[in-house]
Amino acid sequence: MNFHAFVICAYGDSPYLESCVRSLLGQTMESDIICATSTPSPYIDGIMGKYGIPVAVRDGRSDIQDDWNFALSQADAAYVTIAHQDDMYARHYVEELWNAYEKWPDMTLFTTDAVTVRHEAAARGNAGAAAGGTEPRTRGRLVYFSAKNQIKKLLRLPLRLHGLADREWVKMAALRLGNPIMCPSCAYRKDYLPDPIFHSEYRFALDWDSLVDMARWPGRFICVEKPLLFYRVHDGAQTRACIENHLRETEERQMFARFWPEKLTGILMRFYKGSYMEYEK
Repeated sequence: MNFHAFVICAYGDSPYLESCVRSLLGQTMESDIICATSTPSPYIDGIMGKYGIPVAVRDGRSDIQDDWNFALSQADAAYVTIAHQDDMYARHYVEELWNAYEKWPDMTLFTTDAVTVRHEAAARGNAGAAAGGTEPRTRGRLVYFSAKNQIKKLLRLPLRLHGLADREWVKMAALRLGNPIMCPSCAYRKDYLPDPIFHSEYRFALDWDSLVDMARWPGRFICVEKPLLFYRVHDGAQTRACIENHLRETEERQMFARFWPEKLTGILMRFYKGSYMEYEK
């Protein structure tokens, strides 16, 4: 079994897929790279064939939870990162994961800070250059500072107390006021966590729901507060669709209601909905 694997979840024909692949190939430490898809296409096969990356195809209707669990099952590695096809990873992501593991071998979840990449046709700046020169042709405006990101950092503070981050109450403390953990930044310890890792009734909040369950299992959640993920925001993102059909609001309200009384849940949701503005034009 290898130490780490990236599994790219490819859906449809994303124009950002190759940028994601190149950021994984540009890591300072080598990892296995696999592509998993429930929507096979010549486009996906062409990009993966260009870089010699195997493609695993899941039969059945596309579903985020089923696709993620299938992706995890394809990797023969202790830690697995589900790489979202629109995002990119800084060159030292795997190196930082290794450093954390050497110090905390009971780590079940590794997560990091992220930089938002707003895709705009005429945006200045180059997200690929910031990610280590892996994306010279796809431009986007980098957002290093925003109120939303600062709040997420504050909520992740318990997970920066690495010596205490194996305690259930510490892990839960980071999840009671929202989900500050960027799903694409996570590396999961497959053999320490339940199988399947994702087993939620939700469609949007399934990562938050699953993290709450993981927090109750033995093991340590480690946050390295460095911007090792470049998270792309654009009109075609699934998150935007979930906002427009109100699925996100419904599920997040239900998650808050697990921890807080009804009145406080309403107050928290008013603040939390402010993060939806990131997807507004």
